[in-house]
Amino acid sequence: MSGDRCGIIAAHPTGNANVRQAVGALAEAGLLTSFETAIAVFDGSPLGVLSRLPGFSELQRRGYGKELGPFTRMHPWREVARLASMRLGFQAAIRDWTGFACIDAVYQSIGRRTARRLEKTGAAGVYCYEDGALEAFQAGKRLGAACLYDLPIGYWRAAHRILSEEAGRRPEWAATMPGLGDPPEKLERKDSELRLADRIFVASSFTKKTLGECPFPIADACVVPDGADDVVRGERPHPRGHGGKLRVLFVGSLGQRKGIADLFEAVSMLGPAIELTLVGRKAGGPCPALDAELSRHRWIPSLPRERILAEMRAHDVLVFPSLFEGFGLVVVEALSQGLPVVGTPHTCAPDILSEGIDGFVVPIRDPQAIAGKLECLRADPVLLAEMKNAAAQKARLLPWAAYRKRIVEGVRGALCRG
Repeated sequence: MSGDRCGIIAAHPTGNANVRQAVGALAEAGLLTSFETAIAVFDGSPLGVLSRLPGFSELQRRGYGKELGPFTRMHPWREVARLASMRLGFQAAIRDWTGFACIDAVYQSIGRRTARRLEKTGAAGVYCYEDGALEAFQAGKRLGAACLYDLPIGYWRAAHRILSEEAGRRPEWAATMPGLGDPPEKLERKDSELRLADRIFVASSFTKKTLGECPFPIADACVVPDGADDVVRGERPHPRGHGGKLRVLFVGSLGQRKGIADLFEAVSMLGPAIELTLVGRKAGGPCPALDAELSRHRWIPSLPRERILAEMRAHDVLVFPSLFEGFGLVVVEALSQGLPVVGTPHTCAPDILSEGIDGFVVPIRDPQAIAGKLECLRADPVLLAEMKNAAAQKARLLPWAAYRKRIVEGVRGALCRG
């Protein structure tokens, strides 16, 4: 890599907490030359004003700090078409893989824009995410730029193995695992991205472990755990439900990849001793088994982040029984609100939790183990109070600042090695 080249082009079509932190860290470190995305909302901008109006609050999910304004290049039209098609019910436009406004098309469009930007600027590297990196990485290889790959969830071959097993174990829940239907072209694209990556960033040791199922040589994977801010202060109140019930919370998409059926089974074992709240949208296609369970519990399809944090403060424990996860940011967010967590080894839980101190790690596919931990917390209010306070203390050790520092170190290391 020539010495006069510097800076990274980062790209992600929709953005999330991790993307905002990574891109912000690169800008702060003087490493960012541009950020390619579909829609970005900044306070005081026309989109920022629009996001405050009734019916446009979803735009707030695309909010970024003002410091990123000078670096951000928006390519909104395909994403606007996707959002409009979702609202108006134009299913053909957003049909998986084939629709002109499907999420895959949006990712690939941003990837092409990133490739063109790289060819125009001659930046030192590109930082891209799974499903949207191929065109940018192909341009990077032609131009001698570093190809930095962020893999937000485990390797697809490991996912297919686990979810195929699950479809056989719980066939009535198979409709909630749409990833099993990915076409060969999409899977080949994922492998092509991995082959071209010069460095891979993952959020958990579990995700890194899944890359061991890759049948061809790949670059080193650097584990950079997510973070959390907004940690509660002081002693946590005890928001027990009516009649001393344990208030249990689940946050995430409502599908069996998240182990949701195992949670329902665990809660049924404890009967009226538990109050369960679920925050998240249904995953996949129609599922009568899911609908039947949702009718028995408190279900909120969607909430802005501030209200999710408020729900966490109003509960006793978060259960995150996922079968296949890249990290599970909700785990760290729950800890930040003083909420102990019951998680599985297929999430960030083994990397983050201290067993019996601020949470528990239970095997996947084990409703009885989940029920046992919940009953332990329900029967011992003193332990529950101690674990709530320990949860907040743990979150203070996991600030986003640490994530930002490690991303910058990883990017600099990749550029120097190049």
